[in-house]
Amino acid sequence: MCGIFFSIGASKATLPNEETCCLLRKRGPDNFHIHTVQRNVIDNQSTSGASATIFLSFVSTVLSMRGDHLVSQPLVDANTGSVLCFNGDAWKIKGGQIEGNDVEPIFRLLLKAVNTLKTDSSEQQNPTDVVQRVLDVISSISGPFALVFYDAINAKVYFTRDCLGRRSLLQGVDDEGSFKICSLCDSTTTTHFSEVETDGVYVIDLEHTFMTLKPGAGGSTAVFSTDSIRSLLWDQHVSPLRPKTPISPMNRDLPEKPTAPPLTTETPIIQALEQKLYQSLALRINNVREPPVSPTGSRVKVAVLFSGGLDCSLLARLSHEILPGDETIDLLNVAFENPRVAAAAAKQGEATGSVYESCPDRMTGRAAFAELQRVCPGRNWRFVAIDIPYVETLAHRDTVKRLMRPHNTEMDLSIACALYFAARGQGQAYDSQRQEDNHELTPYTTSARVLLSGLGADELFAGYSRHGAAFSRDGFTGLIDEINLDVSRLGKRNLGRDNRVIAHWGREARFPFLDEDFVSWVVQLPVWEKCGFGTTPSELESEAGLDSEKKALRLVALRLGMINVAREKKRAIQFGSRTAKMEKGRVKGTDALS
Repeated sequence: MCGIFFSIGASKATLPNEETCCLLRKRGPDNFHIHTVQRNVIDNQSTSGASATIFLSFVSTVLSMRGDHLVSQPLVDANTGSVLCFNGDAWKIKGGQIEGNDVEPIFRLLLKAVNTLKTDSSEQQNPTDVVQRVLDVISSISGPFALVFYDAINAKVYFTRDCLGRRSLLQGVDDEGSFKICSLCDSTTTTHFSEVETDGVYVIDLEHTFMTLKPGAGGSTAVFSTDSIRSLLWDQHVSPLRPKTPISPMNRDLPEKPTAPPLTTETPIIQALEQKLYQSLALRINNVREPPVSPTGSRVKVAVLFSGGLDCSLLARLSHEILPGDETIDLLNVAFENPRVAAAAAKQGEATGSVYESCPDRMTGRAAFAELQRVCPGRNWRFVAIDIPYVETLAHRDTVKRLMRPHNTEMDLSIACALYFAARGQGQAYDSQRQEDNHELTPYTTSARVLLSGLGADELFAGYSRHGAAFSRDGFTGLIDEINLDVSRLGKRNLGRDNRVIAHWGREARFPFLDEDFVSWVVQLPVWEKCGFGTTPSELESEAGLDSEKKALRLVALRLGMINVAREKKRAIQFGSRTAKMEKGRVKGTDALS
């Protein structure tokens, strides 16, 4: 995980303010560096074609996770002056797996792409060819990323997020007219900043008009014109000046009969699904570098954002198959004191026991923890009970609101609070292999920098109640349309918001269900091989009663011995952890925060 800041200023170098620098350092505690460039360009306000000086500023912070050494950013090419700020994980480039550091080979490929000299002569290439080659390099990256690349040879700046939006990147123009790109808002307001869309690659041509005059009380000043930003959209097909999307089109086949064949643990596609998910997960948890030891002495490398639900429990179970047997896996389970819920329980005479232990996610978390111990007795599972008093929620609320900007609704805050405190990883721990006579919880902070999340499973495998409603209304055609809609808008699913609040703790969320190869494989499956709607019920007693939502994943869980987890219901994080509606019961999730 890294923090990125870039700006174009007309009169001086524009750097992030002190607060933003602090937040960027939180994202990348291992390295902080600033690089500035002055460049002469044609002044479009001058009739004589006079030149003007612009100032490019690059700031990067680094959370070093890959390879055997820390690579400082921004990367600067000494020969050309080109610069790269990269935040992400390139699991593969051009289909080849990257074992070590990923930013250095990406930079080499980009530098090769922008070299305008042909290999066999000094003839200049068409500038369009250069742009297309840059897009080809960016399209070849498989994994979550956001980047800013300055091509000093051809005077262009490229910036983008991956098409699924798994890393945060914001853009805007400040009050002084400087254009900014940042991993988080470089402002105390949301007025000028918005998420960089995940629809393609954006290009700024520094040699063409991009500065206009803004009249003011003290005279005219040069400001950035967003009209100069060109978007090169992701496309389903390879075509000139369009990066290729890595996600395949949705399979729209319909079953030959009104009822599809039964889906069981022995169905070949279920075995293939287990293997595909295993491969995606292995990319994300193998060869994780040893993290710094936490204040409580933790040396754990991998933790799971753990509600006890199907998706996260399945990732925990498969992690057991991948990681060495002597590695502890932390299960981070968060529960909140909700004064509104507590008051309602007291009024009805139900206020007994711990407000945290009665949280739905705490109960399912403990149940799944027990099942993991039963199925994988040789592994030390560490259940981390993260209890958040209401006063602590209030103490951190402004920080959470600052991080999640420009998002600003009640639902944003509820989800962001849960992820923020879960990612902090600070609570009371219980080790599954602790001596039987010592069951007391101990204060604990995880050292894990890799946090696994099950996000994406509901969209791919029809996990929401509206998927069942779509099937009831319009059959398989309606169900396919609903799943396709979910997949098409994964890039708009607020992953940038989630990234900003999780990365604040110097940790990185990884999403095995959102691996490009995995997503493409799943969307090409017939719909009846992903969920149980419209399929013949299994005759096996062990599979009876499984919900139709995400049935394929439920069957994988059964194959892996997770009998109870396979039957867990879907529950939103803000309700399971009780961050929703803390003060008022009638508030709507879409209501804007004051």
